[in-house]
Amino acid sequence: MKILLRITRGINRLAIAIASLLVVYILCHILLEITLRLLGSSTYVLDEFVGYAVATLTFLALGYSLEHEQLIRVSFVLDRLPKTHRWILDFITSSLATVFFCWIDTIWWSTVSRNFLRGTTSQSLAATPLWVPQGLVLVGISILCLTLITRSLSLVIYHQPANSGAH
Repeated sequence: MKILLRITRGINRLAIAIASLLVVYILCHILLEITLRLLGSSTYVLDEFVGYAVATLTFLALGYSLEHEQLIRVSFVLDRLPKTHRWILDFITSSLATVFFCWIDTIWWSTVSRNFLRGTTSQSLAATPLWVPQGLVLVGISILCLTLITRSLSLVIYHQPANSGAH
């Protein structure tokens, strides 16, 4: 279990670093576009590429956010349970989320693979192969699934989430 925890934490750190770099990319692309438009030109792909970057960074950040308990959660029920029993409800919700996101992951995989096999591209000037941005979102969903599995296992084994530092 400790190896799985280390692997998951490492993957989440890498994913959040990439997500952070994407924020810098978005800033740079917007500044470039502003400059080019002042000069009467454009990259013509700002909306498309920034949209892909926002989707990618959002999904890449989910696992890290979950690991550090930074996702929005409604805890009015959890707060009313004795601390010794909170892990049970947390395990149930984490397990349900795992099943749901693994299902989403398989559906998204089929979309990405279908677009790869068909050579589907965006309808912009860039004609971006759609499997590329969709594949990056798939990586984020898969990382979230791994984080949810690790969290669920940690709750069963340690009776607390993996990030609490007791392992």
